[in-house]
Amino acid sequence: MASILQTALELGLISSLTVLALFLSYSMLNVCDLSTDGCFTLGAVVGAVVALSGHPWLSLPAAMLAGMLSGFTTALLQTKMGIDSLLSGIIVNTGLYSINIGIMGGASLLNMNKTETVFTKLKLQLKETALSGMYKTVVALVAVLLVILFLTWFLRTRLGLAIRATGNNPDMVRSSSINPAFTTIVGLCISNSFTALSGCLLAQSQKSVNIDIGSGMVTIALASLLIGRAFAGKGGIARKACGAVLGAIIFRLVYAAALRFHMPAFMLKLVSSIIVIIAIAGPYLKSRYPEFHRRITHSKAGKEVR
Repeated sequence: MASILQTALELGLISSLTVLALFLSYSMLNVCDLSTDGCFTLGAVVGAVVALSGHPWLSLPAAMLAGMLSGFTTALLQTKMGIDSLLSGIIVNTGLYSINIGIMGGASLLNMNKTETVFTKLKLQLKETALSGMYKTVVALVAVLLVILFLTWFLRTRLGLAIRATGNNPDMVRSSSINPAFTTIVGLCISNSFTALSGCLLAQSQKSVNIDIGSGMVTIALASLLIGRAFAGKGGIARKACGAVLGAIIFRLVYAAALRFHMPAFMLKLVSSIIVIIAIAGPYLKSRYPEFHRRITHSKAGKEVR
């Protein structure tokens, strides 16, 4: 049981980087980026190829740079070519499938069993210490803390405030002599770099990467983000970011519980969809409950009068 919880924690922390990416693009910039699945795979593929070449530490910035290029392309289609944001994400996601296969040399699977990764590097450093069995958790936790600190700082800068304002009211941003196209491009470049970093760490954690590694990540990340909102409430940036991370961990714990009860693996996508429905529809149904209760009460009172 302890190993299952530790694995859920590790995966939750790694996937929370994608959740933080959606926190920036979806919550702050108000852009639903559907290129997340392809960008996640791109980060995993680029990170794996660079690590296989003997540069595990270099794989992290390389994956993030690839993610930035993906975000730049998505933003360019949206802001400069007049393509709808949802369609832009779909187009980039589709194109990335071929690009990812090309980076993998035409294969659909890369094996990293005998390759040094950032995790094996830290494992050697933590050998014979109390954290020797938690080296994966340590790597993921450090990455998450750095991203949270960056977001907390960045979103309070002038450019960060402009990005937040673009998500709230683009017309006001234009009237303030700020180019919303520029803020959108910067926001999507940063958010996609986090998504790619998440994919890179997952690939190196499981020591393999396949072309479908990012399948469904946008659903998982969105569900985690909505779960995190319930815990974060109306706090500041740091609190909301921490809530997003907590949401990712809780989501992975739900996955672990489903597997614990011997749920077939093919049912996990359905579980993700149901969690998203509950997370989105729950607050709305809760707000409608008083009116629904009042109607039922009036209906019962009418029947008693008759």
